[in-house]
Amino acid sequence: MRRFIPWLVGASLVLNVVFVLGAASERAQRRYLKRPGVTATLPFSDGVLVGDTLYLSGKLGLEPGTRTPAETVEREVQLVLDSMKATLADAGMTMDDLVSVQVFSPHLELYDQFNKVYRGYFGDHPPARAFVGSGPLLFGARFEIQGIAVRR
Repeated sequence: MRRFIPWLVGASLVLNVVFVLGAASERAQRRYLKRPGVTATLPFSDGVLVGDTLYLSGKLGLEPGTRTPAETVEREVQLVLDSMKATLADAGMTMDDLVSVQVFSPHLELYDQFNKVYRGYFGDHPPARAFVGSGPLLFGARFEIQGIAVRR
């Protein structure tokens, strides 16, 4: 029994060191994405890449260089999805890497119009998704979308 205890203490010490080094390695893999001119001055990142998982911030479909939502529903959906696509590309990913998406909208009656454009951004296997009724969105936007992507 006495020979076993030092071995157990040694093994426990090795496992703790491996765990701490693994956690430090995971932290080192964290990358914060900021798109120039889009969120450069805002207090959040466009996305945070941790290992092979990208957490996308909520995105709005605003006309470039403005705080104004697009004139039409279709254009707003295109703008918001193109913004997601650009952030995914910054992480070396595509829309096919999205595994979960949440859509917030104060206008649930726009569900079908939203889906007409949304379908065109995905193949046969779209990500899991929620379409959530919300209160008003920033700048009068009709949609805000956030997502999670995992590199294949």
